[in-house]
Amino acid sequence: MKLSKKGEYALRSLINLGIAAEVGRELVRVSELADNEQLPVKFLEQIMQLLKEAGFVESERGKFGGYRLAKPARKITIGSVVRLIDGPLAPIGCVSQTAYEKCTCPDEAHCGLRMLMLDVRNAISGILDRYTRADVVEVTLRKLRRDGLPLPFSPEADAAPTTSRIPATHARKLSRRASRPRLDPAEGVLHQLLGDYSI
Repeated sequence: MKLSKKGEYALRSLINLGIAAEVGRELVRVSELADNEQLPVKFLEQIMQLLKEAGFVESERGKFGGYRLAKPARKITIGSVVRLIDGPLAPIGCVSQTAYEKCTCPDEAHCGLRMLMLDVRNAISGILDRYTRADVVEVTLRKLRRDGLPLPFSPEADAAPTTSRIPATHARKLSRRASRPRLDPAEGVLHQLLGDYSI
């Protein structure tokens, strides 16, 4: 499974709507969501419409309109959003729960590749269906507070200089300095919520 840009932008937008709700913002305009994560506005508008049609967000029109979550944060699993945008989580069709397709293997019941890919699908769906948008928002806010950054969509972020209020800008500057992005298991959501774990 590879998350598409559309899926990534949908998840990032839902996380940001959750952060906005946590800091007391009822509605957030698409242009604010796009600016905060430096996403293309027109593409994000299409994604938000899809999320609205699926019942994940709702909108209000007008000068002071915008988007908000339509469901409680704990009821939006990451897996449900990924499936909506990118389709099944299974790496091959013969192990999909939601979009099964017969493969070319003559003996599906004894196919070693199918057994392996079933484990892959179970691991991916186990994680994505276990964690909700609220879990990811909690970890994101915890790390922003730990690093002393203003929370997006908060009055402090609005008052901060543009270069310090957009976490994406800061992250890009840091990544340019490093020759290779650092992948530390302690930075993952699971580790933040559970401590040491194994899949």
